[in-house]
Amino acid sequence: MKIFTAEQIYLADKSTIENQQISSTELMERAVNGIFDWIHRRMQGAQVKIHLFCGIGNNGGDGIAVARHLQDHGYNIGVYVVNYSKKRSEDFLVNLERLKERKVWPIFLEEGSNFPEIGRDDIIIDAVFGIGLNRKPDDWVVRLIQHLNNSDAFILSIDVPSGLFLDRGVADSEAVVRANYVLSFQAPKLIFFLPGTGVFVNNWEVLDIGLDPNFMASTETAYELIGKKEILPLYIPREKFTHKGTYGHSLIIGGSYGKIGAVTLASRACLKAGSGLVTTYIPHCGYIPLQTSLSENMVITDKGEKYIEHIDFEIEPSAIGIGVGLGTSEKTVKAFSDFLSKNKRPLVIDADGLNILSKNRKLMEKIPAQTVLTPHPKELERLVGSWKDDFDKLAKAKTFSKKYDCILVIKGAHTITIYKDKGYVNTTGNPGMATAGSGDALTGIITGLIAQGYEPLSATLFGVYLHGRAGDIAVDKMGYQALNASDIIMHIGKAYLDLFATPERTSEHVPQEDES
Repeated sequence: MKIFTAEQIYLADKSTIENQQISSTELMERAVNGIFDWIHRRMQGAQVKIHLFCGIGNNGGDGIAVARHLQDHGYNIGVYVVNYSKKRSEDFLVNLERLKERKVWPIFLEEGSNFPEIGRDDIIIDAVFGIGLNRKPDDWVVRLIQHLNNSDAFILSIDVPSGLFLDRGVADSEAVVRANYVLSFQAPKLIFFLPGTGVFVNNWEVLDIGLDPNFMASTETAYELIGKKEILPLYIPREKFTHKGTYGHSLIIGGSYGKIGAVTLASRACLKAGSGLVTTYIPHCGYIPLQTSLSENMVITDKGEKYIEHIDFEIEPSAIGIGVGLGTSEKTVKAFSDFLSKNKRPLVIDADGLNILSKNRKLMEKIPAQTVLTPHPKELERLVGSWKDDFDKLAKAKTFSKKYDCILVIKGAHTITIYKDKGYVNTTGNPGMATAGSGDALTGIITGLIAQGYEPLSATLFGVYLHGRAGDIAVDKMGYQALNASDIIMHIGKAYLDLFATPERTSEHVPQEDES
C-alpha cells in the first residue's frame, strides 16, 4: 500500500474533483459518510455524549458535517469550533450553514474561553487540524489539546491527530492529541509508523473515499506499507523435482567466547527460512555447543580459540550472514577486513559487523552491491550519525544507502527497509520481540532467503515480514514477556503457512493494526 505525502493527497483530491466532475464539498461528504458509518455501526444510537472539536479548515469542515449526521440520527452531541484564525475554508462554511439549518449552534472557543467539561465515559471527535498544519498551535489551543488528553475520554481523530505534522517530528508532545483511534482517508500516513509520532496513534484504519484510482496507481511514493498483499507476490514456490542444493548454501560467520548462542540462533533461523544447506563459521570454542544444539548444521572452526582470527573456508556459499556475536577484537577486525577484500558473495551484516564498519568507514567501500545491513537504533546512529527527528533519520539513511549501494534495515516497532530513495514500512511484529537474539534470527532469515535465490531487496522485505509474523503467531501462545528468539524461530513455518491462509468471514471487516 502506498503512503502519500500531504502534497500528493492534495493533488489526488484535485484530480478526483476534475475527473469525476464533483465539487470539493461533495468529496468532503463522501469522507464524512464514511466517518459517520464507522461511528454508527459501533454505537447504534447509544446516548453517550459526543464532543466534536472542529477547526476552521477542511478538517474542521469534516467534523462539522459529521455533527450534522449525528444530529440527524438522534445522537447526543456537543459541537465546538476552535477559532484559532479568522480565515475559514469554503467547505467549512458550507457545512457550518448546513448544521445551523438544523438548529445546532456550535460554541466558538477562543483564547480565554472556558473549556467544556468532558467525562471519562464521553467520546471526543478530534477535527481541529488536518494534514495541512505547518506551525505549532497557539498556546491556548495547546491548553485545549491538553484538556482533551487529560479527560481520559475516548478520542477519535479524523485523518490525523491534531498537532502532528506530516513532514517533521514533534517539537512539543503536549501540543498533540493522543488519539485512541484515527480514521485516515484513502491511505495511512507515514507518521503512524515512526517512533516519535506513532505514539500519538494507538490504532488506525483507512477509509476509502474514492479518490481518483488512476492518480493513486500512477503516483510514485517515497514509502510503501508492506503487508501480506505486498509480500505474497514475492514468494518463490518450491518445485517437485529439486534437492537441497537447489535452495542454496548459507554461511553464517560469527560468534565469540560467551556469544556462541548468537550464531546458533541465526543458523537455526536460516534453516527454518528454507536454506537448503547451512554452514556456520565460528571460533574453536563454539564447536561442541553448536554441533550439540543444531544437528542439521555443518560447522567450520576458525584457528582462533575464543575469537575469529582468520576467516578461511573452501566452500562456495550462495549467501553469507556475518557479525552476530562476532566481537571486535583487533584480530577479528583484521579478519573481517581481509574477508571483505576478497568476498564477492551476497552479504548480510549485523551486530559487531556493523560496529566494525562504523569504526572503520573505509571498509564500506569493500562491501558488494546491495549488501543488507540490519542495525538497531544505536548501531544505525554509529553508521549514519545522530538525527534530530525520525524524518532526519530517514533522510540520512537514504543518503547512506545511495552512497554505498546498500540496503538498510532500520529495526523497530515498524521496521523500515531503506534502499536508495525508497522506504518500505513493515506491518508485522509486536513488543514481545524486543528480546535478546531476535535480531540474530532476522539475520539468519534474510541470509537464508537470499541463498534460495531471492533478490536482496525482496529477501529483506520478505524476511522482515516473516520474522514479525512468526513473532505475532508465537506471542498469542505465550504473551509478550515470555516470548524469546527461539520461539520466533520455531514459528517461521507457521508464518509461511499464514501467507496462504484464508481469513475467516465476519459480518463486518475491520482491519486490525498490530499493537507495536
